[in-house]
Amino acid sequence: METDTQGERALARAMEGDRGALSELLERAGPRVRERIAPKISVWLAAHLDADDVMQVTYLEVVLRLERFERGGFSGFVAWMSRLAENNLIDAVRSLQASKRPDPKRQVGVSAGDDSYLGLVEMLGATYTTPSRDAARHEAQSFIERALKRMPKDYARVIRGYDLEGLGIEEIAQELGRSAGAVYMLRARAHDCLRDVLGSESQFFSTPA
Repeated sequence: METDTQGERALARAMEGDRGALSELLERAGPRVRERIAPKISVWLAAHLDADDVMQVTYLEVVLRLERFERGGFSGFVAWMSRLAENNLIDAVRSLQASKRPDPKRQVGVSAGDDSYLGLVEMLGATYTTPSRDAARHEAQSFIERALKRMPKDYARVIRGYDLEGLGIEEIAQELGRSAGAVYMLRARAHDCLRDVLGSESQFFSTPA
């Protein structure tokens, strides 16, 4: 079909780094993905987010992870993007449900200073190889700050506000002009980014076996 042909062309150019083509690709694929996601938002969930919230976070994720899409043409891209959107929705549901029964370990910014940085690194599933815990605190802060500078600003703000400063989700949502569900999705994706960077920081940290 004509739309698929144009989608294929946009995908090919986008994979080559054409930002205009990427915008066109998202414009073509987005409505299809949204149609798949919208029916999965329950009445309860709709009080906390809507399909547009899911799509906004998913668009950002596509921009950051496009090189990970391997093959399948335009239809494959729509399926891949749909999986990203579904994962975002799942993360939002889990986080919103967990917020009803808060676990103090889920938010690490309960104390000031470097401990919150080290706590975040440990929560992401890493162990530090630095012999001294004081040294580990310093390295954790350095790692997190470097990583935050490389992230989209909304990712960085959610991590800094919720995980490091101990602010509430609603407070951050109001600051960013987003729903609580969207903030939870942003936090999940920001944690993914941190884990990606963490894997390259083997000089100071190693992931458990």
